[in-house]
Amino acid sequence: MRRTFVTIALASALALSGAVARTPFAAAARNGAITGHVDLRRPTIAPTRRPGVADLGTAPVQPMPERQMSVVYLETAPRGAFEQNDPGQATMDQRNETFVPHVLAVTTGTTVEFPNSDRIFHNVFSMSKTHPFDLGRYAVGHSKSIKFDRPGIVRVFCDIHSHMSAFILVFSHPFFSVTDAAGHYRIDNVPPGTYTVVAWNEGVTSESRTVVVGDGSVAESDFSLK
Repeated sequence: MRRTFVTIALASALALSGAVARTPFAAAARNGAITGHVDLRRPTIAPTRRPGVADLGTAPVQPMPERQMSVVYLETAPRGAFEQNDPGQATMDQRNETFVPHVLAVTTGTTVEFPNSDRIFHNVFSMSKTHPFDLGRYAVGHSKSIKFDRPGIVRVFCDIHSHMSAFILVFSHPFFSVTDAAGHYRIDNVPPGTYTVVAWNEGVTSESRTVVVGDGSVAESDFSLK
């Protein structure tokens, strides 16, 4: 009889412990997002194109609305952000004597391809401390690449065409966004917390905001750069 009672009591205890194990103490916090608009107050002026001997019959250089595009990012990455880093491939084309896109944002470890889509030679290089390089001259249909391993800002030029320039912003975390042509941005998958959010655009002073992201919520923050 006593043995039967012990067996029943043990079975009840195991069932109870299983029920407790299946019951979460607290629901896991849900990631949210940060969204908003960047208003660029200063006028955008395209660099003066230097005429060349091969200008006859070439396509005219188009206006550069991409110079209106800004980069918005978290100044400090959330805990665990580095485990989410998934570097890959990106492309900065050379088209109509223009780098496309004019602003590129990537994570560390990303390899950027620089194809030449023009009928003339280009020579892509950078003297930035973050990652200096020189790809040399190469013709249409060819491409060369660089892997960016350090975070920072890399300004890119063409040694042949002085009016060509672009920016590559390299981040050690994935919490950044390049605005669209209208200035809107969105940073997804942000863990709940308080962050300093920075808006950057070439040639102007960056602006920062303190933003609080709640459980599964979308925080809004607008910027005005001038």
